[in-house]
Amino acid sequence: MTKEDVAAVLIEYGQLLELKGEPSFRTLSYHTAARAILEYSGDFPALVAAGRVSDIHGIGSTLKTKIDTLMATGRLPQLEALRTEVPPGLIQMLRIPGLGTKKVKALYDQLKVTTLEGLKAACEDGRVANLKGFGAKTQAKILDGLRFVLEAGRRVRIDQALSVAMLLAERLREVPGVIGLSACGSLRRRKETVGNVGLLASAGDPAAVLDVFTNQAEVIEVTGRTDTSADVVLGMAVDGHRIEVNADVRVVSDVEFPVTLVQYTGNKRHVEKLRSRATARGLQLTESALIRGGKPVECASEDDVYSELGLAYVPPELREDIGEVEAAERNKLPTLVEVSDIRGVLHNHTTYSDGAATLEQMALAAKELGLEYFGVGDHSQSLRVARGLPPDMVRRQHAEIDALNPRLTGMRILKGCECDILEDGSLDYPDDLLRTFEYVVVSVHTLFGMSSEEMTARVCKALSHPAATILGHATGRLLLRREGYKIDLDEVLKCAARHGKMIEINAQPNRLDLDWTHVRKAKAMGIPIVINPDAHSEAELALYPFGVDVARRGWLEAKDVFNTRPVGEVVKELERRRAAGTV
Repeated sequence: MTKEDVAAVLIEYGQLLELKGEPSFRTLSYHTAARAILEYSGDFPALVAAGRVSDIHGIGSTLKTKIDTLMATGRLPQLEALRTEVPPGLIQMLRIPGLGTKKVKALYDQLKVTTLEGLKAACEDGRVANLKGFGAKTQAKILDGLRFVLEAGRRVRIDQALSVAMLLAERLREVPGVIGLSACGSLRRRKETVGNVGLLASAGDPAAVLDVFTNQAEVIEVTGRTDTSADVVLGMAVDGHRIEVNADVRVVSDVEFPVTLVQYTGNKRHVEKLRSRATARGLQLTESALIRGGKPVECASEDDVYSELGLAYVPPELREDIGEVEAAERNKLPTLVEVSDIRGVLHNHTTYSDGAATLEQMALAAKELGLEYFGVGDHSQSLRVARGLPPDMVRRQHAEIDALNPRLTGMRILKGCECDILEDGSLDYPDDLLRTFEYVVVSVHTLFGMSSEEMTARVCKALSHPAATILGHATGRLLLRREGYKIDLDEVLKCAARHGKMIEINAQPNRLDLDWTHVRKAKAMGIPIVINPDAHSEAELALYPFGVDVARRGWLEAKDVFNTRPVGEVVKELERRRAAGTV
């Protein structure tokens, strides 16, 4: 077992204890230990094997015994017993925004609700609203959240799907005779969330591949199997959270692999266009072959398949039938931005607010990633829950930056902040303090319940402020957890273009906000995009490639992304923007 597996077990154990009504000091210890294990940077299995897991802060003798058992057997009898005492539907209810363990326990104790469907019925007939501590507004929010959770089903975030795919691919590559192996479907197109982790393999013995795939320890259920394919449901821990996800593998010959990969990567409409194009050119595009005159055309790669169809190669992220086939015919596809094009990041948090690492540690971690500049984006004063900085703390941080920059070779720290957009659209710092920043990311963190008209006006007013540089996470969504607030993004884009502002792609995998469809609109309007990890730790700095995925899906080239510029150009442009303002 990995440390992520152990952390997921401890989190579930703590949640089940809470749902049983155990004292908070006992339940909290499991969550604290899980966080500490996830943050441990050493060889966790070796630490456990040496009998020293208690070296990690927060792990006493009781937890040590449970962890030793888990690592030795892969099971925890106490957890299995707990699962029989608590209806599984209660854990599912915790996915609903705003429903914590106390409220879920109240629903169970007072209404005997044990499933999502039962909760839906209790909301629809008004029983939830009548409970003490709930009311009509809470009931309405639960119904909204229920709809969101039920629609999400077994969908997982792109980062979780990639972790699953990498593990599956690692195991399948060890099967003798496997030649080609690739992710396909929406995962390869890098959609923000994925309903199925699809893999395509080429091998001479499909049965051997399918046996390994279906007999993995994480397989909950085999939902289908043929001579060349298998579908399963997996239950596994990813970054300390247990997920269930659908996965499948299809096995073909090595000759069939390129054509099949094209078929199983593009969405249905993209593939239909390719088939129609093949027919028009006297070819037949089947599931596994491109045929001319009754004989398969030799295609060594996907590039060959597109070439035979008279098209330039279409990158996987663009295969959504949004004009890419027509552009490929004219050889007018964009040269998409690459991860290697990113030179720095401008929205990150340190221990000054709610980050886990110091200013210097974050800057050095960014340098280790090969970046040239690190932009601070600590929270502003009103967001107290995130330890937002009062003005005197801002001045202290700026003094530290001034002291650090001369001695940081190959790394420049830029003075920025993530300034809250207040209810009336004003910014959370006075103008004289805003002038001291090199750039200002403006974001909404509160009052998500405003109408679309009110929220749009609020954000647009903030963008009209001379000090505002970048709009952060434009909708406030949390993927598979919370819908974004109501806002007219088309109007926001017009406002950003009118005032010469930039917009962020927030690369946190639970946000990926702005979405790719609006990224493409922003490009058409000439709005510069900034790809930011919104990092709260050194490790999270490395999340920016997920933002690059969104940018590529939105047809962005390096020139469309502000932070592909070298540090000198960035500093010069930020200075120009400040000078042009009238703060």
